[in-house]
Amino acid sequence: MGAIYILWLRELKRYTRSRSQLVASLGQPILYLLALGFGLGPVFRKAGEGSYMQFVSPGIIAMVVLFAAMFSGIALLWDRQFGFLKETLVAPVPRVSIMIGRSLGGATVAMLQGILMSAACLIAGFRPAGLVSLPLGLLFMVLIATLFVAMGVAMGSGLQDMQGFQLIMSFLVMPIFFFSGALFPLDGLPRALAAAAAIDPLTYGVDGIRHALIGAGHFSTVTDLVVLVAVSAALVCVGAWRFSKIEV
Repeated sequence: MGAIYILWLRELKRYTRSRSQLVASLGQPILYLLALGFGLGPVFRKAGEGSYMQFVSPGIIAMVVLFAAMFSGIALLWDRQFGFLKETLVAPVPRVSIMIGRSLGGATVAMLQGILMSAACLIAGFRPAGLVSLPLGLLFMVLIATLFVAMGVAMGSGLQDMQGFQLIMSFLVMPIFFFSGALFPLDGLPRALAAAAAIDPLTYGVDGIRHALIGAGHFSTVTDLVVLVAVSAALVCVGAWRFSKIEV
């Protein structure tokens, strides 16, 4: 437990020390929120779908959690290059404990960034349907953070250079975000796009946050929870196994 706590605390300190990292991590999502929320708002209203700001804000919050969680997991690459990972692995603690501590720290960082983005959405004009369901929204954020930190650890355990990081960003993280329905409704999609959205785990996170914050969604809340819990559990196991085999 001591090793888990120390690694969790290290991730939080790395986050709080770097203000420039905080600004950079929220800059792009805020740009998406303002440019799309206000730019596409008239089009969305003319289509009879109501306020686009209300629709897109849960998706942008999920986007922030996704990116922060993946970056925290893939940060194994930097730890390997700067020698910190080797120092950590030689400690007399199980590798599973090291993985859990890093993952908890990364998930906490992702949650903090998601909460900050939620505040930015409120400033921009987003209004949740009610306060009662806010804990449910936080639960979905926790599940998204856990899922993608574990995915990042599984990916980062096999990365050896920055080229692999760029491939993951271009061909995994960005498609996960764009196919999740964060920016567009899932109703009436072409068959191929609907299939891509259905196998995208972030789809169920975005849908769950929408249920919690605006009372609307494509799937049921139970379906969203079951899919996220199942995929999170599977990826945590895969991430732990991959991390146990890591070589530095």
